[in-house]
Amino acid sequence: MTFDQAAIIVILGCTLAAFVLDRWRFDLVAASCLTASVIAGVVTPEDAFSGFGNTAVVTVAAVLVIGRALAKSGSIDLIADRLAFRFERPTLHLAILCGLGGFLSGFMNNVAALALMLPVAMSLCRRFRYPPSLLMMPLSFATLLGGMTTLIGTPSNLLIANFREEATGVRFMMFDFTPTGAAVAAGGLLFLVLVGWRLLPAAQRIAEERPTTGGPRYATELQVRPSSPLAGRTVSELAEEYNVAVHGILREGRRVFGRLDRAKLLPLDILLVRTDADALQRLTDDGIELAEKFEEAGHSGHGTVFTEAIIGPNSLMQGSTPASLDLPRRWGIGLVAVDNQGRRFEGRLHELSLREGDVLLLKGDEFRLREVLPDLGCLPLADRKLAFEPRRAVLPAVVFASAILLTSTGILSVAVAMVGAIIALVLARAIGARDVYESIDWPVIVLLAAMIPVGNALETTGAARYIAGEFLGLAGHWGPTALLAITLFVTMAITPVLNNVATVVVMAPIVISIAEQTGARPEPFLIAVAIGASCDFLTPFGHHNNTIIMGLGNYRFGDYGRIGLPLDVIVVVLALLTIPLVWPVQ
Repeated sequence: MTFDQAAIIVILGCTLAAFVLDRWRFDLVAASCLTASVIAGVVTPEDAFSGFGNTAVVTVAAVLVIGRALAKSGSIDLIADRLAFRFERPTLHLAILCGLGGFLSGFMNNVAALALMLPVAMSLCRRFRYPPSLLMMPLSFATLLGGMTTLIGTPSNLLIANFREEATGVRFMMFDFTPTGAAVAAGGLLFLVLVGWRLLPAAQRIAEERPTTGGPRYATELQVRPSSPLAGRTVSELAEEYNVAVHGILREGRRVFGRLDRAKLLPLDILLVRTDADALQRLTDDGIELAEKFEEAGHSGHGTVFTEAIIGPNSLMQGSTPASLDLPRRWGIGLVAVDNQGRRFEGRLHELSLREGDVLLLKGDEFRLREVLPDLGCLPLADRKLAFEPRRAVLPAVVFASAILLTSTGILSVAVAMVGAIIALVLARAIGARDVYESIDWPVIVLLAAMIPVGNALETTGAARYIAGEFLGLAGHWGPTALLAITLFVTMAITPVLNNVATVVVMAPIVISIAEQTGARPEPFLIAVAIGASCDFLTPFGHHNNTIIMGLGNYRFGDYGRIGLPLDVIVVVLALLTIPLVWPVQ
């Protein structure tokens, strides 16, 4: 082993460990990995920032912008609402949600596809009194399955196309992933709709016809009004009647100690509680008001409303507290309650540290909330009730479809076609020039741009060939089909603890070297890596979508395996059956 080979292996090993620990931002980890590679001499200074000009990075940025234009058009909401609310059976609702979510994620970022479908799913939960846990996990998994069906469905597919082009001179086209990806996705969606949801605890309540709203359990602060009929009642009586957990009482600025269940409520007491939205409504009707003081900053007179939103993967609210954010003064909205995904917390609301996936109950002017939520990086859960012109609703979809057609026929490269689509949308005023830059998920762009040169270094230093040779020495005389199965298993095993970009950067050069040394074609191995990198079904932190829906569905860690493990088995079986048929190993 040469010095360069050892250096890149050590640097990548430390980087993967940092990703697993998840203590630092993934874009910072990727940038540190690139810097270390330059210092060690395995990446030249001239190539260090070549990733920012890579067609995969440009395409990912362009697809994010087009996805924002589609979301703003309101056309997806209209289609989903008209389809979903025509039926009354959970199986049909799941089929529509998962099918539409999977289709959308084939052409846009997985998080964006989930964000488009969440308000529709929550509306179904409220109207038909489903527990959100019944719909959220199947919907999240459906968007992950849909991403493996096209070239632009996920950044990892674009990286796979880059590696193939460097190895063979031929690039994967828009729908080269579709035969295998669609077969795997179709099998997975059928499982989710027909069987998967029944494995969740919420399914038993549906089967027994005991519907419940379920939903977020909010941590908030309530105050007993002097005229409230609940004054004089005990905490235990309040908890039993209203399904509320009281973990603290503040009286005249001081905390009440002793057995809370026996404590009597007095006028002006502030209660530190955890409960759901329905119980909050009942409590406010009976003389218990929200203690949050909402300043009318930025109030435009259109009426104050409440809305639910979830903290997205790149929200500036992550790691902050309500006190440090100062939402009323800086943003003109108020935070009245937080579902912090079941994390133990018994302090004041303004002291709570916010994380990705936390569900917020916000108060403010309706139009102000609509403007502020994207700036804060939050995904709305309430009905959007958008009013839009038919022409502008259809235009983004037509422009996007035209770009895909130009790409699939080989007239334009995918990057050029997508950038051209953005120019057309801006000129047609379907999206503002400012929105173009705000729509781009910059941490993802930095991650991709930083890891591409590192992945190339794994190949140019010979480290990938060295690792492949060592592996083949241990594997003995296993045939190409067995090596293909191992590739899929290993990729699926490491994806839940890494991000899919890092998984592809590590696995793609190695499997290309394995193919070269065994005389096999690299394409089936790369397709196996692409499919495995999209299978984040076992943990809540394997993919942002799984993190987002954890608090919303009140899931526990073990709930993911209930559906995820059999779904992984289905993916493996279908992938190993279809990959050799579409992409012969030899």
